[in-house]
Amino acid sequence: MKLVCAQNILTTNLSFVSRAVSSRPSHPVLANVLLVADEATQRVSLSAFDLSLGIQTSFPAEVESGGKLTLPAKLLSDIVSRLPDGDLTLDNEEGEAENNLVTTLTCRSGRYQVRGMGAEEFPELPIVEDGDVAHLPADALIEGLRSSLFSASADETKQVLTGVHLTLREDGLEFAATDGHRLAVVQTVNPENTEAKPKKATKTGSEPTLDVTIPAKALRELERMLDAKAENAVALHFDRGQVVFEWADQRLTSRLLEGQYPNYGQLIPKQFSRQLTVERRVILAALERIAVLADQKNNIVKLSMDSGKQEVTLSVDAQDVGSGKETIPAQITGEDLDVAFNVRYLMEGLKAFTTSEVQLQLNTATSPAIVTPLGSLKMTYLVMPVQIRS
Repeated sequence: MKLVCAQNILTTNLSFVSRAVSSRPSHPVLANVLLVADEATQRVSLSAFDLSLGIQTSFPAEVESGGKLTLPAKLLSDIVSRLPDGDLTLDNEEGEAENNLVTTLTCRSGRYQVRGMGAEEFPELPIVEDGDVAHLPADALIEGLRSSLFSASADETKQVLTGVHLTLREDGLEFAATDGHRLAVVQTVNPENTEAKPKKATKTGSEPTLDVTIPAKALRELERMLDAKAENAVALHFDRGQVVFEWADQRLTSRLLEGQYPNYGQLIPKQFSRQLTVERRVILAALERIAVLADQKNNIVKLSMDSGKQEVTLSVDAQDVGSGKETIPAQITGEDLDVAFNVRYLMEGLKAFTTSEVQLQLNTATSPAIVTPLGSLKMTYLVMPVQIRS
């Protein structure tokens, strides 16, 4: 195998696939990246797979002789990313790759040799042959993921909550993520010219044609890759256990999470007795300042709504450390109320919004509160208050 490619292109593609390399591989080859050079198409593909998440990407190169082998992902990335700009030559000339596992990298300033493993040991990335296919707008995927991923649980014992629930209907996509204390639900409208209905779907009306829970880890990589190289549409292939996203020269595969996702629609109140509208940047800046003290104790911030003065006071009392208080203007309807929240939950929700104003709706100091961006995408962010001890 021998090929010539640009250092920056190889570095970029290695950074994509390296995120699917296992940090604690069950087999040594899973610490490697699979490199396949195709002389006929003059392209090189890179693949990494940790048996749950798989990423494959390809790019053009001058392929003098084709072949395939695996190379240590971290070592290869560390070397290539530090090489000077310009063309690199990857050479594995002496015999077949299985017999000669040493690959030579040559650049204008020097040469490096890296020992790999045979490609026959590398597991094949899963494919979905008989599942359904949908084509989703890339911008809708990015928007939905950016506004929901932060709410997914990091607790591996709550397996199904470590993912994002994706529902596809003819009128658009719905993303939902919860960790049991908060819930983000995002709805994106599907453009008329996008094929959102899976080819095999038989459901009609408002019934979902796609209803799956995908690990947050895989979706974070999908968001990162789409941000770097977004296309008009992403093909989504799925069956009962696997999902495959394909676009341009990229492919991401992931297992689906098993188990029934909570019926989150029942958790969202339909009516509210109190409402607060405030400038997003103003309240976010105040929360970030007051969070310094909240971090010292229990991460709790108290909001005191004063409808007479049309202002809300944020306060923190960290015993043995200090206290803080800020008052900001707000449009308030309903009776006065003191309510407390985890300051991190409020801040992460507000950072996911892009609007200038946000609205907080609630009924009591212990019932779910709903935060929504005004005049933007349809997003509902539910946060459970923290009980204030007198």
